[in-house]
Amino acid sequence: MKAVYAALPLALVLVLMIGRRWPAAKAGLAGLALATVLALTVFGGGAGSHSEIGAGGLLAGSALEALFTAATILWIIFPALAIYELQVRSGAFDVIRAGLAGLSGDPRIQALLVAWFFGLFMEGAAGFGTPVALAAPLLVSLGFSPVKAVALALIGHAVGVSFGAVGTPVLAQVSLVALSAADIAQATGLLHGGLGVILALFLVRLSGDGAPTGRQWGWGVVAAACFLAPYAALATIVGPELPTLGGALIGGACFVLILRWKAGPSSKLDWRNVMKAGMPYGIVLALILATRLLPGLREQLRSVEISWSLLGTFRGSMQPLYHAGTILLLGFVLGGFAQGRGLADLLKASRAALRRLAPVTLALVAMLTLSRLMLHARMIQELAEGAREAGAAWPLLAPAIGVLGTFVTGSATASNILFTEFQAATASALALPLATMVAAQGFGAAVGNIVCPHNIIAGAATVGLNGQEGEILTRTVLACIAYALAGGLLVLVLSS
Repeated sequence: MKAVYAALPLALVLVLMIGRRWPAAKAGLAGLALATVLALTVFGGGAGSHSEIGAGGLLAGSALEALFTAATILWIIFPALAIYELQVRSGAFDVIRAGLAGLSGDPRIQALLVAWFFGLFMEGAAGFGTPVALAAPLLVSLGFSPVKAVALALIGHAVGVSFGAVGTPVLAQVSLVALSAADIAQATGLLHGGLGVILALFLVRLSGDGAPTGRQWGWGVVAAACFLAPYAALATIVGPELPTLGGALIGGACFVLILRWKAGPSSKLDWRNVMKAGMPYGIVLALILATRLLPGLREQLRSVEISWSLLGTFRGSMQPLYHAGTILLLGFVLGGFAQGRGLADLLKASRAALRRLAPVTLALVAMLTLSRLMLHARMIQELAEGAREAGAAWPLLAPAIGVLGTFVTGSATASNILFTEFQAATASALALPLATMVAAQGFGAAVGNIVCPHNIIAGAATVGLNGQEGEILTRTVLACIAYALAGGLLVLVLSS
């Protein structure tokens, strides 16, 4: 019965955002109010693991964690917005648009290039909100509506999240279960490799105004194959660090070559200007590759950490030099100077970006406080325990637990840390294959990024949307459900 109560705040948020089109801030505050009442009554408030903290400490600690996490997310949003403002003011987006049009004038193919390949590359290299923060504004510059741009960016990068940030979500699982990184990578790669085309086709469908033609559907399949073939191979042969990053690089190059071959001789285009216009993105890519793939530099940057704890239960940490926001800020500054922009131009773009941060802060804090409160009050654990009652049908539902974890925490890595041991214990109790069930958790955690309120709020902020998060969620929720259900069916088959 507690599982039903635990589901009510999340259900309320979904109904208000999708059904009533409430903005995330308003829906989050409503869900937080309900969760607070339930935490203090049905779930005992300060009882159990928080008996020494009390109800006041539970609420204050959850709010403090939310504020800290919101600050780390805003540190990504600010430089992403600054890059966007600089590119608009400098006319660089017009040059980039012309460059992409030189490859194809079809908006669906342009969406595949940006939301699929570029987004997946950024996910493989950096993760943690970077793909949507960069891809969504770029899609807006190509003529996509802001709502559609954020939805496309969310859907486009999701298949790579399991191996995002050079394999971080899988590496988190390795420390929790008796499986090697190779075992988990192979099982996870099998699920995404077999089903990833679903998300590519959703992207094709969403990126145009009418129904896609047979040729356009075909380009979606080609884009999926170009990425998923090296992705699955790298997951099987190498391990969790390179499937998304390598798949995007190899697949993107193959896709561009196929486009140029199909198009025949292209019109003359000043690629030097295109490269100059894309300089902020190029610098970000170079810095991400250097900081993620050079072990010595990576460890030096990660050695600087800001951390805190409260009452032995609430805590937060951030590695400021390794943080994606810092790299985006460097890309903004260095890229701007490389384009010939002066300090005055950078300051104008920065001020414009700061003005756009205020509306998103309340939404982030409300949603994050809701999620932290539900975690510390054990409401999320009750939901997972209730789902386990499915018994033999558990493999079908296992990815949904991963989705739930990411929906609440905003991170596939956090979802895996939260639920991997639970999935392993359930696999043991029901005599199910361990690697498959752990992979199901990672698979679901990846697709949960499509509907996670924190990610939607952050993505909306980078394109100047405020209060339209429900519109974005409406466009992404079906893709999430379809992909999670397909994953559940495949897990059920592999477990039988």
